[in-house]
Amino acid sequence: MIIEAVKGDITQQPDIGAIVNAANAKLMPGGGVAGAIHWAAGPDLEKECQPLAPINPGEAVITKGYRLPNPYVIHCLGPVYGRDKPEDKLLSNCYLAALKIAEERGIESVAFPALSTGAFGYPFEKATEIALDTILSRIPALKSVKRIRFVLFSDRDLQYYERALERRRNKITKAVTEPVLKPGQ
Repeated sequence: MIIEAVKGDITQQPDIGAIVNAANAKLMPGGGVAGAIHWAAGPDLEKECQPLAPINPGEAVITKGYRLPNPYVIHCLGPVYGRDKPEDKLLSNCYLAALKIAEERGIESVAFPALSTGAFGYPFEKATEIALDTILSRIPALKSVKRIRFVLFSDRDLQYYERALERRRNKITKAVTEPVLKPGQ
């Protein structure tokens, strides 16, 4: 199992089987991650998304990647901080739902953005802790997924993820036979 954090563009991860979209309930193009993914994938992504919508906070659905370098996009609706309750459980459910879909499809690698931390207002540090603890809790059950990548927007965000991963090194080591924590690029 490889768990890594990198600074980059979620739409430019050619070695990843599925990227995760920080979607809106209607699965439509928007700002931030959703807008970038829809723009890079092209109009066929929106057409495939229409009959799958709406989704609720904590839920996820999967589509093809179209013009993206990835075969799949897993669309997760994270909670709006301060509105969708209980926001910590709903955010955790996003990561769990994405991993469940990846496992069901036999996808070996998944790249996540920092879900709900943009327009949905989730404090970055709290969201990071939830993301990593949720992923860590699922590692023993993963059969297909062998690489989990967190794609961060800024140097500051990357540094926080790297520190948070380092704090969990012992737990990760216990969760997997041969863990590899890779530093950011």
